[in-house]
Amino acid sequence: METHTLETADADLVHDVRGPLPTTDGRPPLFMIGQPMDASGFGALAARFPERTVVTYDPRGLGRSTRKDGRVDHTPQTQADDVHAVIEALGAGPVEMFASSGGAVTALAVVARYPADITTLVAHEPPLITLTPDGPAAVRARAAVTEAYEKRGGGAGMAAFVAMTSWKGEFTDAYFAQTQADPAAFGIPTEDDGSRDDPLLSDRSWAVSSYRPDADAIAAAPTRVVIAVGEESKDVLTGRTSVATAELLGQRVSVFPSHHGGFLDGEFGYAGKPDEFAHRLRQILDAAAQANR
Repeated sequence: METHTLETADADLVHDVRGPLPTTDGRPPLFMIGQPMDASGFGALAARFPERTVVTYDPRGLGRSTRKDGRVDHTPQTQADDVHAVIEALGAGPVEMFASSGGAVTALAVVARYPADITTLVAHEPPLITLTPDGPAAVRARAAVTEAYEKRGGGAGMAAFVAMTSWKGEFTDAYFAQTQADPAAFGIPTEDDGSRDDPLLSDRSWAVSSYRPDADAIAAAPTRVVIAVGEESKDVLTGRTSVATAELLGQRVSVFPSHHGGFLDGEFGYAGKPDEFAHRLRQILDAAAQANR
């Protein structure tokens, strides 16, 4: 694996390349992106594609990538520009892409803004909460997570986040009538470490979950777009956002093994089924490559 830093006017973007460039197998590089997850979250999945050249990166302001723009917020449009810059720097033509969570939102923005960059996109559980039928209630639930974080710290914020993302179905009055989630009940530390800059719990990534993809631009792009959802996520928020995103694009979701972190090994304490997940991803990418020939 080789690590590179692309210096732009606004950020220094660190990215890792596993395998040769240009590729030797005739396939485009396979680019894996997340948000707020950085490249460290894709080690298990990348290792299951030893035959491919795999690229991972840290979004600006996350992991090893530093920002010079004086901002702290995360937006799909800015991150799409960054991903485009990295793809251009690779000099290997368009890529295939697996994008998860906020990274899937970024990837949809890339397709809309830079349609020649990606041949096939598998967008796994984009958390586009405003697309759901109960969008206003989902926005309210998101705000409650941030409020808990700002008032009581990371443990309280994460407990509220877990309660929100594990709630089944729409956010009803019953959801909002619950008592505040207890961090100890989830095995989360209860101490307040004083930080208020977490990209997941603060409002810094609200532009990501509030984003509305440009369906017309995506439809006009040559990219083959697949919206993926974990089989365990179907009834919870990211499962519902996946279905809503697929419907916006006039398609149906493709079901993957496991949950929102289904490609993870156990190193993050949220083990999925990485072998089965990689097998499913390879099936979709190979089928798309055949169809694109």
